[in-house]
Amino acid sequence: MFYREAGQFKTDYAADMAVFPIRQDRIGLALILFVAFVIVPAFGSDFLLQVVMIPTLVFALATIGLNLLTGYTGLLSLGTAGFMGVGAFACYKLTTLFPGVSIVIWVLASGFFSAAIGAAFGLPSLRIKGFYLAVATLAAQFFLQWCFVRIPWLINYNVSNAIEVPERTLLGLIVTGPKASPEVRYLITLAIVVALAWVASNIVHGRIGRSWMAVRDMDIAAELMGIRLLPTKLLAFAVSSFYCGVAGALMVFFWFGGAEPDVFSISQSFLILFMVIIGGLGSIVGSFMGAAFIYILPIALGSLAAAFNAPIPPATLEHLRYMIVGAMIIVFLIVEPHGLAALWRTTKQKLRTWPFPY
Repeated sequence: MFYREAGQFKTDYAADMAVFPIRQDRIGLALILFVAFVIVPAFGSDFLLQVVMIPTLVFALATIGLNLLTGYTGLLSLGTAGFMGVGAFACYKLTTLFPGVSIVIWVLASGFFSAAIGAAFGLPSLRIKGFYLAVATLAAQFFLQWCFVRIPWLINYNVSNAIEVPERTLLGLIVTGPKASPEVRYLITLAIVVALAWVASNIVHGRIGRSWMAVRDMDIAAELMGIRLLPTKLLAFAVSSFYCGVAGALMVFFWFGGAEPDVFSISQSFLILFMVIIGGLGSIVGSFMGAAFIYILPIALGSLAAAFNAPIPPATLEHLRYMIVGAMIIVFLIVEPHGLAALWRTTKQKLRTWPFPY
């Protein structure tokens, strides 16, 4: 009997570890990028760009940062919002001190300040882990939030006690400030998020990512294999904080247009942690799924209620979001602990063996 196995199979290690090993994956990604870079800014309304797309991208980047630490390295952090605040305030200081430099450069540079702070607070990770490490990062969150409120130098002694985003241009276009168009701010945010997501995907598929996952699965065994725990964990904290810092700078400069220290509160840290849990631990794609699901949920509920002529007050929408997210977390922890990303991996496996999926 003659037969031939159906599906896409790899014959070497490099092909198997490729970022996009499946043909349909690459085609789908190309279509998504085409829609995101061309269709959405060309035909999307200001509401879609400013209220839906830019915040979703910002939260997705912050979720990727936390996922690199929690999902890939197994180190729990509750200081995500604090590290986002470090990036935002660092970007504000750099922008006001060096107004002639491109704002995009300072957005990316602000991540290094956040990485340094994150690595400093990650030092206890060699001695403590689990619940105790979460408490240590929670202390970092409260300490950084106190600094944002009590150190007026960070906001240039503004009377408003808030970050006031100045107007900046890029290639002759206004990109920050009240005169910046949503299309320009969206495209810059999208370009930065896509580039950093690609970098993160390559990191987790390489030697550094394998070291992180070895530490996550069993740190003692990883150390016996020759992996140095302290540099590996500190690198995870630094890279995670870098992504959170860039996300914080994008949030203030390209979404809010200004921010008070309360924006980077502990509730923001928990919200991003929920995005990681629902999207899926240890998944870059799951970070986008979790951010989109949790942030767009109240907007979708409000639009659905308006369609049926039953407007829901914003406070009620917020309560409904927390109720639904809480229920979803319980369901996912019981039924599918790996979140939405696990459902996507199952779909990819069926695509791999197409046209005879099992």
